[in-house]
Amino acid sequence: MGLWRVHVEVEDRPGRLGELAAAVGGAGCNIVSLTVLGERGPDGAVTDELLVDAADERAATALAQRIRAAGMGCTLAVPAGAGELRDPVTTSLALARRVASDPTTAPRAVASLLHARLLPGEHTDAAITVPGEPTGHTHQLRVLGQDIALNRAWAFTATELSRAAVLVELAELCAEASTEPGTGARSARHPVSLGLVLLGNGSEVELRVASPADGPLVAALHARCTPDTRRGRFLNPSPTLPPGELAELLTGSSGNGTGLLALTTDGGHAVGLATLDPDSGGRAALGVLVEDAWQARGVGTAMVRRAVELATESGYLELSAVAHPGNLRITRLLRRSGLRPTAQLVDGLLRVQVQLRQPVSAAP
Repeated sequence: MGLWRVHVEVEDRPGRLGELAAAVGGAGCNIVSLTVLGERGPDGAVTDELLVDAADERAATALAQRIRAAGMGCTLAVPAGAGELRDPVTTSLALARRVASDPTTAPRAVASLLHARLLPGEHTDAAITVPGEPTGHTHQLRVLGQDIALNRAWAFTATELSRAAVLVELAELCAEASTEPGTGARSARHPVSLGLVLLGNGSEVELRVASPADGPLVAALHARCTPDTRRGRFLNPSPTLPPGELAELLTGSSGNGTGLLALTTDGGHAVGLATLDPDSGGRAALGVLVEDAWQARGVGTAMVRRAVELATESGYLELSAVAHPGNLRITRLLRRSGLRPTAQLVDGLLRVQVQLRQPVSAAP
C-alpha cells in the first residue's frame, strides 16, 4: 500500500462525509487522516484533504473516479510521504522552535510547513533547495528581506499561507531581537495593539491597525467566509481575492486608508476587518467583513465603533458604504455605533451614507 494526498470538494451538509467515506472504502482504499482546508467555493463546498492508503497509482486513479461519480469534485491525487503522518500540531511547534533558535532556517521551515520545495534563485541558498524543474504551483514569499519561491504539485490555500505568515513573522521578530539585544525598543514596523474587546459570549478579540504584511491573514479570513458573506461584502462569492483588491482592503485604493483587524487573542487568525478608504472630499468609504463563526458576537460593532473614532479623529465628515440589497448589516452596525445612516437603492445596489459628528474644539 502507498500513501496518497487527495483533495475533495465536499458539500457542507449532513451525511456528505459518510458518502465520501463509503466511496473511499468502495475503491478498496483507507482514509488515514482528514484535514479541512477551510476554503469554501462559490457553491459552498469545502475542500477536504485526505491522506489515503491505496495499493498503487491505478487504485488512486480509480478512487478519484469513484469520488467524482458520487457527485464530489476530486481536484488532486498525488503521492505523499510517510513522514506526513506526523501530528501536524507537533510538527508546527517543532518548526517554530527551530526558527526561534535560528531565524535563518525560516525558508526551510516554511517549505516544510507547506509540504513544498524551495526553488533555486538569486535570493535563495542553493544548498537548501530541491533540484528539478518546477511543476504545478509556485508561490513567492518574502522572508527576512529575501524573496523565496515555493513550489508543489497542488495549489496553495489562503489558510496555509496565513500559517506561513505567522512563522515568517516569528523569524523576523527573533532576528531583530538577536541584532538589538537589551534595547527594549519596539520596532516601528511592528503593529501596536489597540486593546482587547470583550464580546457578548465572554470571549475576547484584539483590535489593531492592519499593515501590508497582514495580507495572508486577511486572505485566509476572506477564504473562510461563506459565499453568502463574501457576496454581501464584495458582491462576489469567489474565495480568492486578486492581489490588488487584497491590498485595497489593507490600506485603501489610494494607499492612504486604514484597515482595522480583529484578531484572536493568540494573534494567529483574523476574524474581522474594517477598512476606511478616504477620498479627496473629506469622505471615507467603510467596508466591514466578519467571519461567519464570529458574527452576532459584537466583533463588527466593536470594529465599526473604533473605525468611526479613527474617521472622526482624521477629520472625515462623512462615511459611505456599498452593499448587496439584501445586506443590511452595515446600517445596523452604524446605528449601534450611535450614528443615523441613510440608505437608498441605486443601480441595484444599497448605498449607505452617514454624517459624522465632529469633536468639539477645546476653548482657548
